[in-house]
Amino acid sequence: MLDNTTTELADFDPRRAARALYWQHWRVSSIARHLGIKRATVESWKQRDEWDKASPLERIDSCIETRLVALVNKPEKEGIDFKEIDLLMRQLTQSERIKTHQKTGKESDLNPNLERSNAKPRKKAGRNEFSDDQVEKIREAFLDSLFGYQKVWYRQGEQRTRNILKSRQIGATWYFAREALLDALETGRNQIFLSASKSQAHVFKQYIIQFAKEACGVELQGDPIVLPNGAHLYFLGTNARTAQSYHGNFYFDEYFWVPKFPELNKVASGMAMHKKWRKTYFSTPSSMSHSAYTFWNGKHYNRGRAKDQQIDLDVTHQALARGRLCEDRQWRQIVTVEDAFESGCNLFDLDELRLEYGAEEYANLLMCQFIDDTASIFKFSDLQACGVDSWVEWEDVKFFATRPYGHEPVWLGYDPARSGDSAGLVILAPPRVPGGKFRVLARHQYKGMDFEAQAQSIKDICAQYNVTYMAIDTTGIGAGVYELVKKFYPAVVPLHYSPEVKSRLVLKALSVIGNGRLEWDAGWTDLPQSFMAIRKTMTASGRQVTFTAGYSQETGHADLAWACMHALGNEPLEGETATNTSILEIYS
Repeated sequence: MLDNTTTELADFDPRRAARALYWQHWRVSSIARHLGIKRATVESWKQRDEWDKASPLERIDSCIETRLVALVNKPEKEGIDFKEIDLLMRQLTQSERIKTHQKTGKESDLNPNLERSNAKPRKKAGRNEFSDDQVEKIREAFLDSLFGYQKVWYRQGEQRTRNILKSRQIGATWYFAREALLDALETGRNQIFLSASKSQAHVFKQYIIQFAKEACGVELQGDPIVLPNGAHLYFLGTNARTAQSYHGNFYFDEYFWVPKFPELNKVASGMAMHKKWRKTYFSTPSSMSHSAYTFWNGKHYNRGRAKDQQIDLDVTHQALARGRLCEDRQWRQIVTVEDAFESGCNLFDLDELRLEYGAEEYANLLMCQFIDDTASIFKFSDLQACGVDSWVEWEDVKFFATRPYGHEPVWLGYDPARSGDSAGLVILAPPRVPGGKFRVLARHQYKGMDFEAQAQSIKDICAQYNVTYMAIDTTGIGAGVYELVKKFYPAVVPLHYSPEVKSRLVLKALSVIGNGRLEWDAGWTDLPQSFMAIRKTMTASGRQVTFTAGYSQETGHADLAWACMHALGNEPLEGETATNTSILEIYS
């Protein structure tokens, strides 16, 4: 209501006062009575000045103007009056901008700052650029995320050489990826990530990209990743053997599973020859027969040294649980799953793990004890020879495509999950020529799934590959999985485990692996571990040879190995060769 204002305005311009009241939705007769004017006069003003055709903006302007006139003419003004005058003047100014914009359509007419902003050259954020605040966010997020044993690794970060034997799944790769990014940002030092294969090395890259995005919103790009301060982050597989020109801090992941370790390590250590670079080795244990074992226990240090200069390191868990700078200047530590748990890692249920894994597997995978491959039916050296850098050598496989192997035929082997066990699935590319090589294109493990979910996972895989052969173990829950799979893949082959069936599968696998006819990505340490878990034993009657994985269930955690053997079994067992003839002696 503008009763006082319009009344004052009516003293010198009753026509404008009448219009202001009309736009406030007063009736003509009420306006005439309020202003003491004849109704016909007000009606004539309304018609001649076309009050009803006025736009909302015009009506608002009129109200603002009316109020401004009253305030300006006020003899004695208070502070609140001046504030209102200032507000109303700014509203009139904005109203004029709206009118201009309606004529020109230019956004800058509404906001003059926009034109000035557009006139200034914008500083474009550089590729992979971090501000000082963002680097600080990286540091805070990194330090806030650490468990106790990872804090120990961080405090030892300036050691020339760190050598860590670790349990599976305690976040070592995840930690060292973050540590390396922070070091690159703060020091400008290059970071080099080595693994058995390029695909495994790119796990570092995925962790680094994810960390930068989550911590401060920076999207890292490139391969290598190059930071504005000059630091390069390289992700290398076995092609590191030819990478003589690289230099920087390096991280050697799962070095106990890399073929020809001494050869690769010679190149790797050369990358960090300058005193400013740091070397970090970390791995789960494989076999004492691996060429890296003497590097771990310090025996390599003694080669060529006088007897009085040689060392004898204690590399037991008791000696290295807290970490120790050894006589060869390597800082060593052993971190078991139980150490990690006691150090604050709440990711594990140790009681459940002890139930899920047999004693030997628990000791090797989680308690950092080396495998005694003399008890395994498969030789570690033969299994190690199966590893290749698949991203480099398999040019016909497009790992990130919807159909990685196109419409080429593949064989699928599946070992269903039993109580407390995991299920294994392997996709095998058969040889293209007789006697050629098999290739494990993919492997999957599933846990905690009923047989309907297991069958669905197989169906999903069939949508990605041209599966021409499939074999499933039908022992126990496998029968339920088999019946469901048969509905969408009628040609599925059932394998009901017996000593004869298992012996045939193992014999075929020994022949293929022994003759160098099987390949998988060298970064997949779970496959050789799975094969090495298989032991020869006797049936309860003592009359037949059979094979187990040292677990309470029939095949235990060698699920990936059995799944692979299910697929390999589609190739007929060939005649006697130098390899399989010696194998047959097992049964004599």
